[in-house]
Amino acid sequence: MGRRRKNQSVSQKLQHLVEASWFQNTITVFILFAAVLVGVETYPALQARHHTLLEIGDKLILSVFILEVVLKIGAQGKRPWRYFMDSWNVFDFLIVVACLLPFSGSAVTVLRLLRLLRVLKLVRALPKLQILVSALLKSIPSMGYVGIMLGLLFYVYAVAGVFFFGANDPVHFGDLPISALTLFRVVTLEGWTEILYTNMYGCDKFGYQDVMEACTAPERMPLLSVGYFVSFVLVGTMVVLNLFIGVIMSGMDEARDDAAAEADEEKAALGTLPSIGDSMGEVEQRLLELHAQITDLHRRVADEGRRRRAGLPIR
Repeated sequence: MGRRRKNQSVSQKLQHLVEASWFQNTITVFILFAAVLVGVETYPALQARHHTLLEIGDKLILSVFILEVVLKIGAQGKRPWRYFMDSWNVFDFLIVVACLLPFSGSAVTVLRLLRLLRVLKLVRALPKLQILVSALLKSIPSMGYVGIMLGLLFYVYAVAGVFFFGANDPVHFGDLPISALTLFRVVTLEGWTEILYTNMYGCDKFGYQDVMEACTAPERMPLLSVGYFVSFVLVGTMVVLNLFIGVIMSGMDEARDDAAAEADEEKAALGTLPSIGDSMGEVEQRLLELHAQITDLHRRVADEGRRRRAGLPIR
């Protein structure tokens, strides 16, 4: 019993430790420190000059993250597997294990990538970022349907672009893949007016000054090109892409609702549990009652013994 209480006391202390704000803030500082070290490694001169210092800092960060995992597992007491029931804990554990794997030679690049993944632990440290990531994950199914709709739009306009502008503008609409890539450029609004003017005025007048040999069949299509590009920009940029924003916002609302529901459940669970003071008070009251019953029983036994020795009738 004493050993069990001691184990429970240790696990409770570790639980309070890992849930303390100063502990979370310390882990956040080391995550930011890890991000700075990864950025410094992109400068070969700094890496060569401070190689030993960077290596010490990397080992320090890894040691802190290992200690974090050990403390959180220890906080679960005799049920350490509960640590892995949280997906964020699994993510932290995999990063630590991956960084402990031996890498050498060409695999050093993989090790650097794993070190870069440590920066993603910042998502765990900031609850608001967790809500954002949860919203993105919840939005994936709906975003898939929006993506299908956008893909159909690209396909229809890409085929039409080859038919309409393939002869005049072979650089941008020579075949279906090039046409789809051109439309991706248009939907980002990056230099789409140049492509528009090429097909409005003909390749011999605009856009092909450096590659005139490719302009073999110039043709002016002012009305068709304006209607084609303006409609695609309006539908592709102003409508379909905004659907992605709407889906993500809807996912964020769901993530906030889920987070609020989990917080309410935790508060309700804490509210239904009896406090330690109340439990101790009930135990003390029960012990007093038992003590009174035992005292009364002793008194009755002693009284009956005296009456039996005196030859008196026993009540």
